[in-house]
Parts: sequence; structure tokens; C-alpha cells
Amino acid sequence: MAFSHDLEEESSSPPLVFHVRRSEPELVAPAKPTPRETKLLSDIDTQAGLRTQIPIIQFYRNDPSMAGKDPVEAIRHALAETLVFYYPLAGRIKDGPDGSLVVDCNEEGVMFIEADADVTLHQFGHTLKPPFPCFQQLLYQPPGSEAVTHTPLFIIQVQPTIFFTQAFNFIQNIIRV
Repeated sequence: MAFSHDLEEESSSPPLVFHVRRSEPELVAPAKPTPRETKLLSDIDTQAGLRTQIPIIQFYRNDPSMAGKDPVEAIRHALAETLVFYYPLAGRIKDGPDGSLVVDCNEEGVMFIEADADVTLHQFGHTLKPPFPCFQQLLYQPPGSEAVTHTPLFIIQVQPTIFFTQAFNFIQNIIRV
């Protein structure tokens, strides 16, 4: 009974209306030079049916020790430092020999977008579970990034003010091949 009651409450609430403003996408490259090489992907990765983008939305609470620091800059800097060790993620998937796929470790970078939404986490309600309300409105798909090959492996969108600095969310698209 409680489950059907929850569904009635969710369906009777008015739709949430908010606006999201985004910066132009930029590429974040590794902070230091990385090996320039090509990595062959497995035979499983070459199956066209498995080539898809997986959208993920994550929410993080504000850390009081970060007071006065810009979370977008902190994430941008941490991402650049992390890509030094996980440098293939800054590359591009390309067609290899015999229809296989390879990762061209070329330091082009991960797509990074700063966004601002005029909504709070509280406004989404108490039960945040799939399907997440307004997911498509929060998640941005930059034009030309739908393909698996020759596009960034990660698209990361950071919205630090969605919850009026009480928390920030980290939205990323992970391309799985």
C-alpha cells in the first residue's frame, strides 16, 4: 500500500519548472604530458550493438572545508591531474585495422561544461530514484558528441549552484564501446 501511495503523491505534484544556463563546452587535457600511443580495444568492444553513451547523474554534498573555493575550478583542476594517470580517457576512439576500435591517446581532453540551474535538490522531492525527474533537462548533449568515434570519451557537466551551494552535482556522460 505504501508503494501505491508514494506513486499517487508523485503523480499529483505539479511538474517542476526551472532553467539551466550552460557555458560553452571546453576541453580539459591532462595537466602534464602523457604517452602518445594507440591502445587496441577488445573484440567485445567492436560490437556495434554495445556502442552507446551511458548518462549518469551524481549529487555531492557541500564540504565545509571547501568554503570560499570554486567547486568548478576544483573539479576542473582535479580532472586535469587525474587524466595524467588515466590518459587514455583524454583520447579519442578511432577505427582500427580490420573493423576493430582503438583509443588514440592524443591528449585532446575531456569535454567539460559549467552549468547553473535555478532549482534546489529539495524541490525534486524526497524520493530521488530512477527515473530521475527532469533528467533530460539537466543533462546536456553537446552537438556533435553523439557518436562514439572521434569524440571525447567523457562529457562532464558541473552544476555547483543547483542547490544554492548546499551541494553540487556532477553530471557526466560515459561513452561505452
